[in-house]
Amino acid sequence: MSAFDFAMIQNFVIALLLGALVGIEREKHRRDEHPNSFGGLRTYILFAQAGAVSAWLSLHMQSSWLFVVTVLVVALAVLIAYVLENRNSPNSLGLTSEISAITVTLLGGAAMFGYAELAVMLGILTSAILTFKQPLHGLVNKIGMDDLYAGLKLLIASFIVLPLLPNTPVDPWQALNPYKLWLLVILISSMSLLGYVAVRWLGAAHGAVVTGISGGLASSTAVTLSFARSSKVESDSLAADTQASGLLLAWLVMFIRVMVTVTIVFKPLLAALWLPFSVMACTTAVMAAVFYWHGSRRYQAPQQSSVKVTNPFSLLAAIKFGALFAAILLLVKLTEHYAAEEGLYLLAAVAGLTDVDAITLSMSEYGRQAAEGLTTAAVAITIAALSNTVVKCALVYTLGARALANKVLLATAAIVSAGVISIALV
Repeated sequence: MSAFDFAMIQNFVIALLLGALVGIEREKHRRDEHPNSFGGLRTYILFAQAGAVSAWLSLHMQSSWLFVVTVLVVALAVLIAYVLENRNSPNSLGLTSEISAITVTLLGGAAMFGYAELAVMLGILTSAILTFKQPLHGLVNKIGMDDLYAGLKLLIASFIVLPLLPNTPVDPWQALNPYKLWLLVILISSMSLLGYVAVRWLGAAHGAVVTGISGGLASSTAVTLSFARSSKVESDSLAADTQASGLLLAWLVMFIRVMVTVTIVFKPLLAALWLPFSVMACTTAVMAAVFYWHGSRRYQAPQQSSVKVTNPFSLLAAIKFGALFAAILLLVKLTEHYAAEEGLYLLAAVAGLTDVDAITLSMSEYGRQAAEGLTTAAVAITIAALSNTVVKCALVYTLGARALANKVLLATAAIVSAGVISIALV
């Protein structure tokens, strides 16, 4: 048997298995829920076979008309079955089985046309959609109109507005990039939605943990702004504990991310950097654990079971945060331009107002080039991290609820104190 024949038989088998995969689910659905519904295991296998055979013949005839006609015939057959079924059962108006039959036919043809891997992926996805009927319906029931509007606004901002913006600086100091600033707006908005969904599904305490850790991988500043925005919606001390826990976890990820970046870029610098960053990371982790423990205990109390969770998404608020971030960016560039001679430490403190990654990379390169620059580079990066932490605390205190701001202020004082002491030991 030639390799071509083996590939052909393999594609036929894939097509039949895809029909069986969907057919098994439809057979079980018919037996358990709708005894008179359209199609079962054998029917779907035959539909997949019809699609595969017609596609194979179309390839040999070098014409796609046979496959097109086959799909149309299948569509006509399922339409007739749908009409007859609903004539006997007027209350049964679903089209799931009928659409599944047409889909299986197309997947059988796709396998023969050379898209077997894609057909398998889509076949598994089709079976999953059919199988998870109840969870999907439950998910829809949990989505309110405000949630739907928020999701659509985020999609418009991400896939319509963002591609239209220029990805180059538009000011004389090369500080303001509209594309990157709008990307920050999207990130802040996404973090708000992520936190809301996580809290709805996992509970307030666990949801804050997921949001903080996952968001901190992208931007601890965005997570900070997101929690500050959320605290205005839920401004009680009960929510503030879990919000502070998630926020501090994002800060913890930032400290760890800096150490990983230094290890990758210039590993010798880690010898001078690990002490201050380990101390700050441990302090942050302890404070986050304390707030998480306190918040989770209180959320488990029976009298607090009626806490209402609302969608904190606001594109306008995210735009305001983006404008504030742009102002800080401009301040950084002006300082670099007019006060660079004041020294690396001042530059690190100013650069840390918005971002730690940039100064980490530049100081790693400085440590590589300067013979005695490891200690200086480590201190500069630590100063940038402390500056960034203070700024994020100020954002929470300015934009967030007072209950959250007081907890974050306490944590910031502990982190900064630990960092300053550790700098003296470097």
